Amino acid sequence: MKGIPNMGNLMKQAQQFQNRMAKLQAELGQRTIEASSGGGMVSVVVNGQQELLSIKIDREVVNPEDVDMLQDLVLAAVNDGFSRAKKMVNDEMGKLTGGLNLPNIPGLM
Repeated sequence: MKGIPNMGNLMKQAQQFQNRMAKLQAELGQRTIEASSGGGMVSVVVNGQQELLSIKIDREVVNPEDVDMLQDLVLAAVNDGFSRAKKMVNDEMGKLTGGLNLPNIPGLM
């Protein structure tokens, strides 16, 4: 039957893709993104597995009379860190998939 792809070859390609995906996910877990807010008063480090690794807060921004500002700065830095990490992951996944628009599969990213 002409035109039907070789199932063995297709399975081999799927396995190779899965191996490359696993390797990329491991690499992304080691890559980090730093983000900050308040002109660097609060900075965070997030990895490619969407884990918050560290938070640094400058002493000058710690004011018991203005806790709301500190909370806002932490929230802004964390959200920016996660946003940048997600973009990094999407960019790398796009390179791997060749621009295929894959659905968001839990555990994949």
